[in-house]
Amino acid sequence: MEKQYYDNLVVSSAPHAVSNVDTAKVMQTVLIALIPAFAVGCYQFGYRAAVMTVVCAAACMIFEFLFNKLMKRKNTVMDMSAALTGVLIAFNVPASLPYWMAIIGCFVAIVIVKQLFGGIGQNLVNPAVTARIVLFISFATEMTTWPVPRGAGVVDGTTGPTPLGILSEGGGQMPSNLDLFLGNVGGCIGEVSALALLIGGIFLIWRGIISPIIPVCFLGTVFVLALIIPGQDPIFHLCAGGLMLGAFFCATDYVTSPILPMGKVIFGIGCGILTFVIRVYGAYPEGVSFAILLMNILTPHIDNFCTNRAYKKGGGKKDEK
Repeated sequence: MEKQYYDNLVVSSAPHAVSNVDTAKVMQTVLIALIPAFAVGCYQFGYRAAVMTVVCAAACMIFEFLFNKLMKRKNTVMDMSAALTGVLIAFNVPASLPYWMAIIGCFVAIVIVKQLFGGIGQNLVNPAVTARIVLFISFATEMTTWPVPRGAGVVDGTTGPTPLGILSEGGGQMPSNLDLFLGNVGGCIGEVSALALLIGGIFLIWRGIISPIIPVCFLGTVFVLALIIPGQDPIFHLCAGGLMLGAFFCATDYVTSPILPMGKVIFGIGCGILTFVIRVYGAYPEGVSFAILLMNILTPHIDNFCTNRAYKKGGGKKDEK
């Protein structure tokens, strides 16, 4: 067989859709969608938010380049997936976090979670979400020290609690839902403004980059649970913490979320239930990252379940002989 025909038979990792939209264009579109949240983060937390984002993006790209070089693999740094992972890591940490700690998170995301499992398309869990959890467990104090945002109007301190921290501790003055929506609250760099993240998420849906199923099911489940559980404010839960960031930009990851629509519904509802349970009844004030990680692990089983139901493997009962 001639080489040109043999090359046509080589199959790469999923997805296999024939389109003029490649990985780099998808990643660039997601990065564009994150610009509103980046702008709010820089306004609220100052230059450190911008520097942290650049440091994390650069660190992830360097780790990917060096690993591919070491393993003599085709270099994939220009597909922008590493850069996007870095930006998401920066968005999931406080602006006050020491840069070297954030770089450790970048190493975990790119080398351990992504490259050691085969590179893009092969990782079992979301790299940025896993990095946040590792950093949170390893550096709990630094990961829960929140600089006061500029828009909060606080002048008697440089650090303060997040709204979910206030809810978990059961004391303190809660911010208004409007402040939560606009981003005048403490928190991680890229998660404070629900409005900015909502704009970015709608942009991704409009461009056809993500399906609305997972975000709608994720957000809708949290809203419904908060509506039926006494003492909970549904709007607060939608706007607080990393729910918007997780629902639109992390849970919708092509590699670690289900393929079929039914699977996406199960995945989104599962994320919503776990997030709400951890927030309200767990020891941690925020549950988005843990919820997405756990559902990532279940994704292959969700895919198998939905595929079997959709295609009825075996075609029915076998003929008895």
